[in-house]
Amino acid sequence: MKPNPETQFDDDLRPEYDATVLKGGVRGKYVARYQAGTNLVLLAPDVALRFQPRKP
Repeated sequence: MKPNPETQFDDDLRPEYDATVLKGGVRGKYVARYQAGTNLVLLAPDVALRFQPRKP
């Protein structure tokens, strides 16, 4: 179903948001990093057991 172009949206920000901070965003600023991938390593289960988080 296509959206109705005549539909009015309520674009008012909540009072806790400062509109001056939201100006000047850059679209795709981190896209190159995302496309480059990550450096995550999957550990073997026996090795992963040695790196369990400590309980307080």
